[in-house]
Amino acid sequence: MRNHGGGLIGERHAKAVLSGGGIPVLLDISSAGLELVKKELESSFDVNKQIETYKVDITDNNELNKIKDALMRKYGHIDILINNAANNPKMEGGSQNMDAIRFHNFPLEIWNSDISVGLTGAFLCSQVFGSAMENSKNVNKGVILNISSDYGLISPDQRVYRREGIKEEQQLVKPISYSVVKHGIIGMTKYLATYWAKTGIRVNTLCPASLFNNQDSEFVKKISELIPMGRMSDPDEYVCTVLYLISDASSYMTGSTVVLDGGRTSW
Repeated sequence: MRNHGGGLIGERHAKAVLSGGGIPVLLDISSAGLELVKKELESSFDVNKQIETYKVDITDNNELNKIKDALMRKYGHIDILINNAANNPKMEGGSQNMDAIRFHNFPLEIWNSDISVGLTGAFLCSQVFGSAMENSKNVNKGVILNISSDYGLISPDQRVYRREGIKEEQQLVKPISYSVVKHGIIGMTKYLATYWAKTGIRVNTLCPASLFNNQDSEFVKKISELIPMGRMSDPDEYVCTVLYLISDASSYMTGSTVVLDGGRTSW
């Protein structure tokens, strides 16, 4: 299962689960996004494949427990959790936190919302669904994959978001909250990996980066120049990596951070 399932990345993670013969369970606060992803998955795979969707606020512990209980009644076990929810400020979207907001006047309400979704949501999902894994009778009780970013390892290069001919106070800025969330996700992975190591639950981090999603050509050119491979990534490129990290193929891996960034953090 995975949270923030109604987006571009959520669809790719679900494809990885389906490719491995699993049943993806998608959680998102937007029912419209969930329906779009479900239709896309059903058109890409056998229509008989099972795909579960739940509209939910992942910062609500009671809602998460209701979903856990429903899944346990239906299937008797939960094997995988992918934590990917975040208020991601994207160049191609109208995100409120991708704006001309500098650190000195960054609104507390946006900070609180970003931390709540990106970190508290991952904490609660790990707590709720991890407990179901811990109580499993299987030797390999489950896998948690936390999705961070290259910005969980480095600071955003604000130059890639700048636009010529725009006043300084109107330039877009990648916010501090996104970096804090993505760095925090890596710390959460290491804590949970050691906490659950002897129980049979494995916890790892994946850091995808620079996903192409029809951004404008100026942005694509700027960010590609920061990447040794000279291009942005195709979202499908790391589906196989996700499958590796959530399968028994990575059975001796826990507490690890896998980086898929075209070499950007090597510079």
